[in-house]
Amino acid sequence: MTREEKSQVIEELTAQLTENSNIYLTDISGLNAGATSNLRRACFKANVRLAVVKNTLLEKAMEASDREFGELPSTLKGNTSVMYSETGNAPAKVIKAFRKKSDKPLLKGAFIEETVYLGDDQLDMLVDIKSKEELIGDIIGLLQSPAKNVISALKSGGGTISGILKTLSQKEG
Repeated sequence: MTREEKSQVIEELTAQLTENSNIYLTDISGLNAGATSNLRRACFKANVRLAVVKNTLLEKAMEASDREFGELPSTLKGNTSVMYSETGNAPAKVIKAFRKKSDKPLLKGAFIEETVYLGDDQLDMLVDIKSKEELIGDIIGLLQSPAKNVISALKSGGGTISGILKTLSQKEG
């Protein structure tokens, strides 16, 4: 690979790192061609992009990026594949599901919405991360709940108050 080709790849990787807020670094070495193809298919179905990269080029792209990747570059040893996703937990779900049949891919680390996660032991926690849309839905549900309670209390309370007033007016008569 010439110096120009390397700089082109670094530029493309830097752009990918800047555009995506959910990035997973994995090790898929040891998977045969069929298993790798199945993993790529599973990623495609989950709207996750998978790319195999050279560690040195990815490290230079991380340095060139305006993001703070913390200790993530320290995981760049051996074979590295990058997973990009719109949803923070989608790659983790793909990895977990795929590992029911295989011991790979291994999670090296992840960068999710400005937070760095290191090590394969973080996988279960990453599966449980809620997406921005799920969190907004939860918040809206929580905000609607008190309003619904007040409205239902007023409706039922209104019936109770009118019932009490009617009973009191009949007693006087």
